[in-house]
Amino acid sequence: MAVYTDVAADELADFLSRYDIGELLSYKGIAEGVENSNFLVHTSKGAFILTLYEKRVAVDDLPYFLSLMAHLAERGVSCPQPARSRKGEVYSTLAGRPAAIINFLEGMWPRRPNAMHCAGVGQALARMHLAGADFPLFRKNPLSVAGWRPLFELARARADSVQGGLADFISRELDHLEACWPADLPIGVIHADLFPDNVFFLGDKVSGLIDFPFSCNDMLAYDIAICMNAWCFEPDQSFNVTKARALLNAYGRARNLSAAEQDALPLLARGAAMRFLLTRLVDFLNVPPGALVKPKDPLEYVRKLRFHQGVADVRDYGLVTSGLVPERGS
Repeated sequence: MAVYTDVAADELADFLSRYDIGELLSYKGIAEGVENSNFLVHTSKGAFILTLYEKRVAVDDLPYFLSLMAHLAERGVSCPQPARSRKGEVYSTLAGRPAAIINFLEGMWPRRPNAMHCAGVGQALARMHLAGADFPLFRKNPLSVAGWRPLFELARARADSVQGGLADFISRELDHLEACWPADLPIGVIHADLFPDNVFFLGDKVSGLIDFPFSCNDMLAYDIAICMNAWCFEPDQSFNVTKARALLNAYGRARNLSAAEQDALPLLARGAAMRFLLTRLVDFLNVPPGALVKPKDPLEYVRKLRFHQGVADVRDYGLVTSGLVPERGS
């Protein structure tokens, strides 16, 4: 979450008048995150989240995201639900941007995730994957392997200004990923951005998954790799195998990982690190003037990528196969 586009109070009040969610009392921007403009809105009927969809979100994709949240909620996954306007619309336009109002979920995201949090997110991710199995809509992942080199070209000329030799490092890694990327693993609905600030907890229990604008159809194990990158490294970028073991085995208790998915996980983790390295690099080099957002460090994902390059086997991530997920060859 972040704020790129400011919203005037009179504009917001007019926007809210299209809904039956009460009159505007107060609102404030949410500065965390990097992609869309978000506001916490208080009305006479409660609290809501207003999202203005920016840059990488196409208007034509909004029905997918918003319908997916409703689909998952019907199957027991706690996630925000879009409010419908009096005309039945789940999104409209505000400040020149497509915009939606969603209900507010109780809970806090973990600032310092521990193994308990990682186990919770592993289980929640698996349940989301299972709940999405019969979702009827399809959206190709625009930020999978085919989309990485075009992103790189947006940053190549200035990449070495961030770190010497970065352009060559990325180019060589892209060559490897494009040549080796798997094409035969189980595919389904993935969140694709399940970072700690997108998972709410009440006590030690997950209370909700939020922020679905990158959800799409892709390899389920790729979603696990994204989570492992987001949840299982310490602030100094050292890998915490205890957290990874908790995440992977909690996932495996809810949804079995095939031997092929297990074998592919180190490569998928490299790809997930590349995806966020590239989007962060582009954002770092192109922060809009006046944006109320601090760009995230792309070099964090260089360090994570280098770690995954040295992983020889999925067991290096702490995956316990006996009794939780299928043994190889079973």
